[in-house]
Amino acid sequence: MMFVQRKGCLGLFIAIALLVAVPLVWRSAIKAHYRPATYTRTDSPARSVAVVFGAAVYNGRLSPVLRDRVDTAVALYLNGQVERIIMSGGQVSAQRDEPATMKAYAVAQGVDAAAIITDHGGQRTYDTCYRARYVYDVRDAILVTQAFHLPRALLTCDGLGVNTIGVVADQQPYRSAHWYEMRETIATVVAAWDIFRRQPPALIETAGQRSDWAMQLAGDD
Repeated sequence: MMFVQRKGCLGLFIAIALLVAVPLVWRSAIKAHYRPATYTRTDSPARSVAVVFGAAVYNGRLSPVLRDRVDTAVALYLNGQVERIIMSGGQVSAQRDEPATMKAYAVAQGVDAAAIITDHGGQRTYDTCYRARYVYDVRDAILVTQAFHLPRALLTCDGLGVNTIGVVADQQPYRSAHWYEMRETIATVVAAWDIFRRQPPALIETAGQRSDWAMQLAGDD
């Protein structure tokens, strides 16, 4: 009986170890794979479009993480490294409208409003990448987000058919950096499943509903 109990405990221990190890190994592999495609805003090659992933907005103001993302995209635009910017995120309320707040901030920094599209369907990284490819016909893009998020973003967009490079938006230490890393370990595994399933996100327009900006973008490819 004791032998059976020990064997059961060993099996449980192995199962737990695998559950912990597999996501860690997978994330490490993805980070290594996409490291050559990761740049800073000063050494990034030019692309026609930058995709900026949303994050928290508080009372109409960008969180530090999101402000750094938008600042990075603004710098790319002003330096002539991108011609257009997709601001993608969600909208909880008028005071927590990520894309609109991102656009207003970027325009105040000197970006032409006509060069920005606000994508309110980017509730998740997968949604942003899916919509970039299948709604806005983006084939090549610079992804703008923090280093902890870039490997998953690159994996997802790449898996959905967008040829991407990433630009690191980190401009300061973040208080929740350790939590972000833990979250990304699991989220990177989920991203592989999302790519495999390739389900349209909840908010998805047809080609006939695209904006003139998006149609022009498709014509440039």
